[in-house]
Amino acid sequence: MGRWKHFAWVTDFRTCVESEEELYKAKELCHLYRLGREPVGTTREQIIHAKKLYESSFHPDTGELQNAFGRMSFQVPGGMAITGVMLQFYRTTTAVVFWQWVNQSFNALVNYTNRNANSPVTTHQLGMAYVSATSAAMLTAIGFKSFWEKRANPLMARYVPFAAVAAANCVNIPLMRQNEIRGGIDVGDENGEKLTKSKLAAVKGISQVVISRIVMCAPGMLLLPPLMESLEKKAWMQRIKFLHAPFQVLMCGVS
Repeated sequence: MGRWKHFAWVTDFRTCVESEEELYKAKELCHLYRLGREPVGTTREQIIHAKKLYESSFHPDTGELQNAFGRMSFQVPGGMAITGVMLQFYRTTTAVVFWQWVNQSFNALVNYTNRNANSPVTTHQLGMAYVSATSAAMLTAIGFKSFWEKRANPLMARYVPFAAVAAANCVNIPLMRQNEIRGGIDVGDENGEKLTKSKLAAVKGISQVVISRIVMCAPGMLLLPPLMESLEKKAWMQRIKFLHAPFQVLMCGVS
């Protein structure tokens, strides 16, 4: 629970609207605090807030300011918006392909922004991961859409986005972090001392990331289809069709 609270605090989406000037001030304050040279009169609350801004906006390995749209703190607004429109626009092949491409482009940006600097990925590897994940998502979406249109009820077609996202994550993340699988990742003791490099630890960690990414999007993408299938039959819901997409975006955020 403490771990969950920490990352919920660090990934607060409100940090995305802070100016670069404020973010660099926060970085400088954190640096001075570690040296014991923070300005006289600095309060504990100011230090904690600066730490929050620093950890949410700067790369932990390189210390570089991250792209605002690729930060983990942008995952809530960015992810819920894209998931909502994917769930809404699923009826035509063109819409399915377009929104899967948008989703994978967003994922590629997030993965690149939060890449492991200790296991650098080449431009070629990034390109291969992006193309492979996008292709996997589109092929899965088109395949499932075609299959379910002929063999299942209309509700099943609403699950096409989830199937495509799950398939893409199984391809994208291992490809993006293939250097870690090949060379292993650092393993240390309780004091932070490096002991060795482990390929097994890399495979285990990446597997957990893949599973967690799928589980994270599962509640909204699995629960919303039957809810919308039921609501769209209501007369009042049919009169406000222009609000269907915003409603699903909102519900994705809630779930």
